[in-house]
Amino acid sequence: MSARIIEAIVPARLGRSFRWLLASAIVNNVGDGIALAAGPLLVASQSRDPFLVSLALLSEYLPVLLFGVIGGTIADRMDRRRMVELVNLARAIVLTVLVVTIVSGTVSIAVVLVTLFVLGAAETFADAASSAILPGLVARRDLGVANARMQGAFVLTNQLLTPPIGAFLFAVGMALPFAGNAAAFALGAVLISRVASSRPDRAEEGAGTGLMADMVEGIRWLLAHPPMRTLALTILTFNVTYGAAWSVLVLYAGDRLGMDEVGFGLLTSAIALGGIIGIVSYGRLERRFALADIMRVGLLIETGTHLVLALTTSSPVALATLVVFGGHAFVWGTTSTVVRQRAVPDELLGRVGGVYRVAIVGGMVIGTPLGGLLARSFGITAPFWFGFVGSAVLVAILWRQFAHIAHADAT
Repeated sequence: MSARIIEAIVPARLGRSFRWLLASAIVNNVGDGIALAAGPLLVASQSRDPFLVSLALLSEYLPVLLFGVIGGTIADRMDRRRMVELVNLARAIVLTVLVVTIVSGTVSIAVVLVTLFVLGAAETFADAASSAILPGLVARRDLGVANARMQGAFVLTNQLLTPPIGAFLFAVGMALPFAGNAAAFALGAVLISRVASSRPDRAEEGAGTGLMADMVEGIRWLLAHPPMRTLALTILTFNVTYGAAWSVLVLYAGDRLGMDEVGFGLLTSAIALGGIIGIVSYGRLERRFALADIMRVGLLIETGTHLVLALTTSSPVALATLVVFGGHAFVWGTTSTVVRQRAVPDELLGRVGGVYRVAIVGGMVIGTPLGGLLARSFGITAPFWFGFVGSAVLVAILWRQFAHIAHADAT
C-alpha cells in the first residue's frame, strides 16, 4: 500500500536522484515554514519600530536583487548538488548562532536583521543551484510532473502545514523554531548529497573565464532569445500588477470585506488550497491542453481576480476567487518553469534562472509601494483596479506571443 502511494506521488520513472532531491526540498521547506511564522514574531519581539520591522521584509527581497544573477552564474561554474549541500550547511550554522544569541539573551534587532539578510542571500544561491539540477535528473517529457511535485512540497509544507507549528514553538520557547530550522537544513544537506552529481557541461570551460564575463554571456543569451526574453518581461510586468494589489491585502480584508485577523489568514490559506488543487491537477492539464493555452487562460484568471476583488464586498466571493487564483498561480509558475528549462541550455540554466528570479522580485519591489500609494490616494480598491487594467492590457499585447513562448525550445 505504501509503495503504491509513493509511486503515485513520486513515480519511479522520475528516478532515485529526483526522489532524494524532493526529500531534501520537503525537509528544507518544513524548516522554512516553521521559521516563516516565527521570524516576524522574533522581529516584533525585538522592536516595535515600523521602519525596522519593514527592513525584515526588505531582507527577503534585497538578496535576490543583489545576488540573483551572481548565484546563477556560480551555479553554472560548479557542481550544483555540492553547492546546495554547502549552502544548506552554512544556513544551519547561521541559524545555530542565532539560537545561541536567543538562549544567551544577547539577541537584538540588529542581530536578527543581519541574520535574515544572510539567510536570504544563502537561499538565493541555493535556489539558483537546485532549480538548475532538476532538468538533468528527469526525462524531458516528465519536467512538468517533476516541477509540480517540487511546487507541491513547497505549498504543502511551507505554506499550509508548518507555519502554525512555528508560531506554537515560538510561544513555547523563542529559540525552538530556529533550532528546528537549523536541524532541517543540516538534514537537507545530507539528503541532497545522495543526488547524482550535477556539474554543467561547460563548467570546466567556464572556469577559465571571469565571473563577470559569464554573467554577461547569460544575459546576452536571454536578450537574443525572443521567446525567453518575452517570458522574462511578462513575469516582471505581471509581478508589478500583482505586487500592487497584494501589498494592501491585509487592509483590504478588514476595510472592504470586514474580516478580522483570522479572516485574513483564511485568504492566504485559500490561495494555498488553490495551489494544492492546481498542482495535483497539473499532469492532467498538461496532457489535455497546450502549454500556450494554459498560460493564456492563467493570465485571464489573474486579470479576472483583480476585477472581482475590486468589485466585491463579500468575503465568501473573495475566498472562492482566491482559491481559483491560487490554482492558476502555481499551474502558471510550473508551466513557465518547464518552458524555461526546456529552452535554456544546461550550461546557462543557473544564469538565466537568476535573471528570472530578479524579474520576479523586481516586479514585486516596484509594485508593492505603488499599490500603497494608489490606496492612500484613491481608496483601498485602487490597487486592484490598477491590477485589472494593467493585466488586461498586458494580456492583449502578449496573447499571440504565448505560442512562441511555449515552444521556445524549438527556437
